[in-house]
Amino acid sequence: MTQDQGLIFAILAATMGLFLWGRWRHDIVALGALLACVITGLVPDQEAFAGFGHPAVITVACVLVLSFGLQRTGAVDAMAQRLLPANAGPMLSIAALTGLGALLSAFMNNVGALALLMPIALKIASKQELPPGRLLMPLAFGTILGGMTTLIGTPPNLIVSSFRAQSGAGPFAMFDFSPVGVAVALTGVLFITLIGWRLVPRREVVGVASFDTGTYITEARVKEGAKADGKSLREVEQLLEEADAQVVGMVRNKLRLSAPNPRRILQADDVLVIEAEPEALGEVLSKLGLQLEAEQKSAADEDEKNDKAAAESKTEEKKDSSNDDRVLQELLVRPDSQLIGRSASNIRLRHRYNINLLAISKQSHRSIKRLRSTLFERGDVLLMQGDSADINDFASDYACVPLADRAISIPNPAQAGFAAGVMLLAVILAAFGVLSAAVAFAVGVLVFMVARIVPLRLLYQSIDWSVIVLLGAMIPVAGAMSATGAADLLAHLLMEHVAQGNPVVVLTLILVVTMTLSDFMNNAATAAVMCQIALSAASQLGVSPDALLMAVAIGASCSFLTPIGHQNNTLILSPGGFRFGDYWRLGLPMEILVVLVSVPLLLLVWPL
Repeated sequence: MTQDQGLIFAILAATMGLFLWGRWRHDIVALGALLACVITGLVPDQEAFAGFGHPAVITVACVLVLSFGLQRTGAVDAMAQRLLPANAGPMLSIAALTGLGALLSAFMNNVGALALLMPIALKIASKQELPPGRLLMPLAFGTILGGMTTLIGTPPNLIVSSFRAQSGAGPFAMFDFSPVGVAVALTGVLFITLIGWRLVPRREVVGVASFDTGTYITEARVKEGAKADGKSLREVEQLLEEADAQVVGMVRNKLRLSAPNPRRILQADDVLVIEAEPEALGEVLSKLGLQLEAEQKSAADEDEKNDKAAAESKTEEKKDSSNDDRVLQELLVRPDSQLIGRSASNIRLRHRYNINLLAISKQSHRSIKRLRSTLFERGDVLLMQGDSADINDFASDYACVPLADRAISIPNPAQAGFAAGVMLLAVILAAFGVLSAAVAFAVGVLVFMVARIVPLRLLYQSIDWSVIVLLGAMIPVAGAMSATGAADLLAHLLMEHVAQGNPVVVLTLILVVTMTLSDFMNNAATAAVMCQIALSAASQLGVSPDALLMAVAIGASCSFLTPIGHQNNTLILSPGGFRFGDYWRLGLPMEILVVLVSVPLLLLVWPL
């Protein structure tokens, strides 16, 4: 062993130890490893930050932006509502939820897929009186499984593809991962549905520390041709029950009905007064094709329609209010607020501040007035829509307290369809080799920016920069393993002393080692390290590296034993009430199953 090889092994050992320790974030540890390699001369100074321009890093950043855009427009919410069964038993619900999570994570960031479906999983668990973990762990594992099926499903796949390109064989195509990945994912989902979910420990969640705003009262207009148009009020209420929402009033031709007849047939331009949980607002609007009444012309605007100056202001306001840079913000009315005893119409909310009042959560009683004429009271929570600066001005002027951000989204059907089309086009361009994955998805991000699917102010917020730093830092470190010969040395030791030159044993060993490492350290970092070992092993055995690289991709995606191996496992730790040792009960059978299924398929699809 040379001095440089000893140094790189020492740095990698320290890096893995720090990953396992968890005291510092993984991006800080990775950056420290990179700088250590530069200082010791293992990575040339001029190449220290070359990893940040790597196509894999660019692709990951673009996929994160595109995933955020799909989430923001409600495209994935609409798909979930159509594909998930409304009334089903635990097994069917888990099958649909886990399968949809796997499908979504094949084409978007799997963390984003989990974030979108987690509220639905919690709602199903509550309805069926199941511990939330019984649905959350299958969902998390399903999204992890789905990520291995396509090039863009998870960062390790992009890293593996880039190492293949560097070896001179060219990058993997979009669906090269699918033959083995889909079979493993389907087997995993089937196992989870039939047996696995029963292995999840029953944990009850206690001590939920969150501000409960109660239900919101909001007004939504029936659009012409919407699903609610022509339905009876009873039919609409049956649909709303699935979202734990209800109709508490109706407005037709300016006449307010506080207890409308359930047989009344809804018409276009009817306004429904709906009571719903904050997180269910988007689902309610999507399910019935409704539009929030606050986005229509306000009473204050109507009062000023004969005033030329006010009309010009309204025109400009309408232009501004169509700006997709608007945000949703919850505000709490303080006891000393000047809003108390006044209404949105009274203070000319839209005209003065260019913001919409979408809903009110009242602590005392349910208001039977129109939303814009409802008098504000102390403790009311207001759901506002508008430019963040305008909302802040309003909150400051009227002594309101902004609450922490929550997953409240108002879908935009037109944008949702457009966003899904752009994403599909980017996938097709990458899949058929018209453009490289990095360029194809960068084009998609550009279209999202121009069309304001993702507002410019949210563009950089939608990227998980810790992941970008991790990838950009670890790619040169992995390169140092190759340059120093450390990867060749480690591959030689594994083959001679463990596998004894048997290619099938080497393949299995690489899969198991990668899987084990990814249970305790970041999977992208694991992939970067193991790819060099896989390439060295293939070279020494004189076989094609494709099967070994695919083994790395599968192993890096299958971290099921701990809550720290994958971010999706971490995300469900608290909501599911889990402990550190709860994951292996389902995770260990899953990892054994992955090995049993993937090794024969790898040998069949990617012969050595």
